[in-house]
Amino acid sequence: MRDINIDHLARLARLKLSDAEREQAEIDLRRIIDMVDQMQSVDTEGIAPLAHPLDANQRLRADVVTETVDRQHYQQGAPAIQDGLYLVPRVVE
Repeated sequence: MRDINIDHLARLARLKLSDAEREQAEIDLRRIIDMVDQMQSVDTEGIAPLAHPLDANQRLRADVVTETVDRQHYQQGAPAIQDGLYLVPRVVE
């Protein structure tokens, strides 16, 4: 069985754990590590990796313009514009 330094992990994660929380965290981490070890022992020879376990197509909405921008309306309050662009003072020489 592997040693798990809960205090070190809690310090890295900036967590303050009580004794009960520390014990529960160690139990949970041991269960996770055991599950990963069990999964790694499965023979996967000849099985192609999948990007997703299901053969499903993602339904995407059509890429259609649904809104327009009224540039003149939004630039009414701007102190200076030219050719549809906002003019600002130069800050870098």
